[in-house]
Amino acid sequence: MMAVPAIETIQLQKVFGDRTAVKGLTLRVEQGEVFGFLGPNGAGKTTSIKMLLSLIAPTSGSARLLGAPLGNLDMLGRIGFLPEHFRFQEWLTAREFLELHGQLHDMEARTLAQRINALLERVGLAEFRQKQLRTFSKGMLQRIGLAQALINQPALVFLDEPTSGLDPVGRLLVRDIIRELREQGTSVFLNSHLLSEIEVTCDRVAFIRHGEVVRVLEMAALEGDPTAVSIRARGLTPNVVEGLAQWGEEVVANGEQLSLKIRGEDVLPEITRYLVGQKVDIYGINPQRMSLEAIFIETVGQDGGL
Repeated sequence: MMAVPAIETIQLQKVFGDRTAVKGLTLRVEQGEVFGFLGPNGAGKTTSIKMLLSLIAPTSGSARLLGAPLGNLDMLGRIGFLPEHFRFQEWLTAREFLELHGQLHDMEARTLAQRINALLERVGLAEFRQKQLRTFSKGMLQRIGLAQALINQPALVFLDEPTSGLDPVGRLLVRDIIRELREQGTSVFLNSHLLSEIEVTCDRVAFIRHGEVVRVLEMAALEGDPTAVSIRARGLTPNVVEGLAQWGEEVVANGEQLSLKIRGEDVLPEITRYLVGQKVDIYGINPQRMSLEAIFIETVGQDGGL
């Protein structure tokens, strides 16, 4: 029997007047999966998250989170959320802030106290537990926001730009926490402008454009064979260049520089033997896998700035 997905949407749509913000979102996120949500500005990412969290109602379509329909209170109690633009109660101390959110989840006092202590230690704010949030830097607010998203030990966490305002040490902390959540079986739905963070954190990513999923990518695929090769060689005649098309595509030559996309790393020895057989002098062959940024541009287009 297949496990109930953490998130499942079918043709979820949101229309504001004459503008369609989300055209037809269909996706599935498995339990214990770290799932990246990528798309250009205006693609419908924020609206999609708001619908899933029942902050706004969809115009049409359906969705289930943790096996329950949208808006189910028991289900919402098992979810954590760190919004991109948060406005926390700045007069509260760090401890009071986490205590408030724990009480909203109806957590038992002793359990809550232990959870607060553990989270403050984990996000590096234990020594600031009695400091008011108004004294916090942007990075510290981001950390305390992450702690509140985890206060109820959620089964599903939505993180919208969780590394915004963080230095490299803070980004590493968030990355480690996300990995710990995965190990615990917690599902993470992650939206970030930092594609390098997505690349090393997520199991899968979905690219959306105009409120629709246009591609879902297994991140493990990026760790396999290289998809592009650059070659520096002398003697690259038009006939030699044309012959390379049998091992790849998009073969482009410019003087002594040549690039092509290959079908797999196992063809590299064949390409080398071919070039040597054509009396080409080879100075270097550099296989490179395609980055997530390159795939993003390829998928959503040059105008698809995050």
